[in-house]
Amino acid sequence: MSGQLLLVDDEPGLREAVQAYLEDSGFTVRAASNAHDGWELMQQSTPDLVISDIMMPQVDGYEFLKQLREDPRYKALPVVFLTARGMTADRIQGYNAGVDAYLPKPFDPDELVAIVTNLLKQRLASRATNEDGEAIDIADMARQIAEIRGMLMQKQGITKTPTDIQIDLTPREKSVLELVTKGLMNKEIARQLNTSVRNVEKYVSRLFSKTGTNSRTELVRFALEHGLTD
Repeated sequence: MSGQLLLVDDEPGLREAVQAYLEDSGFTVRAASNAHDGWELMQQSTPDLVISDIMMPQVDGYEFLKQLREDPRYKALPVVFLTARGMTADRIQGYNAGVDAYLPKPFDPDELVAIVTNLLKQRLASRATNEDGEAIDIADMARQIAEIRGMLMQKQGITKTPTDIQIDLTPREKSVLELVTKGLMNKEIARQLNTSVRNVEKYVSRLFSKTGTNSRTELVRFALEHGLTD
């Protein structure tokens, strides 16, 4: 099993030892000594999994995890807490915060490798591929569709923002946007418009670019707020 990992820990000795062991086990590991540097590394390249200490100066592990979970790009990213805080209450707090696994120090490095491998296998199993072989996170897509449908049910509660914003959409982009705002997935949109899923993906990507959004949920909210759809 291979994968790109991000390790965040402020203890140099432990950080270097864990990084070396994970790399010897076949993983590619980038390391940071604090959450701020870890976040900067993530902007350069999104890892497949994050391993983070909890007790760190300035921004602790819980705050770092909260920052990750509030970003649409990292909502489904597996996170492992590696920490000296092994009390049951601490573990419960970690799981409630959205961590995927919790390994108290001292730990067996083989156990860490097993946890990482298992989480990566689960992530791989939850992903499908589009026509170009690119990965699609099914769970994340389902979550976005559920959010969109919930948003539409409360459409009257979304206030339109008075704006002179001008977005030039082609007729086909408008058609795709209408169907996205109805909560349809790409395959369903392709069927309705009698086109390929790949073409729909291209139109959705253009809509993201033109509206400055990064997810279907953001796109639908933007469209509703700015009157881009009925």
